[in-house]
Amino acid sequence: MTSIHIRPAQPTDLPAITAIYRDAVLHGTATYEIEPPALAEMTKRFHTITSDGFPYSVAEMDGVVSGYAYASYFRTRPAYWWSVEDSIYIAPQAKGKGMGKALLQRLIIDCTALGFRQFIAVIGDGHAASASVRLHTSCGFRHCGIIEGSGFKHGRWLDTVLMQLDMNGGTTTLPGPAPLRG
Repeated sequence: MTSIHIRPAQPTDLPAITAIYRDAVLHGTATYEIEPPALAEMTKRFHTITSDGFPYSVAEMDGVVSGYAYASYFRTRPAYWWSVEDSIYIAPQAKGKGMGKALLQRLIIDCTALGFRQFIAVIGDGHAASASVRLHTSCGFRHCGIIEGSGFKHGRWLDTVLMQLDMNGGTTTLPGPAPLRG
């Protein structure tokens, strides 16, 4: 049986993270980037996310970094500070083995602990049968919107699906101080 280990990402993981994302950019439709960013850019992104205090994790399969996930603000304007967005990428050889679910569950735990109220998934090429839509549904996210034809990649128009998960009471109570801000 394949062993999956989730742990906080470290700068030494960035070459593997960059390779995983490169494959997603070149061959997938989950991201609308067209040109894969170099290691220097991925390093900059990593430090921006982690220096703000957001969780950033890797998944190892048999000791090899084969997936990663992180959270970041859904939008940066002050009224959005209680909402967080996830990003999850899995290496081709590790897809379908439960790694995405393990990473998303870890993010939900971490973002709940930080005090966020809404978890938003912005899913590129988000048709009903997509792995990301199925993954988020399995973790309790609900559909909350679709942006039709919002991206064009690999010769076709792509829809973006929005999904949402309430955390820490969602909108049923007034929030306390903004997570990571207050």
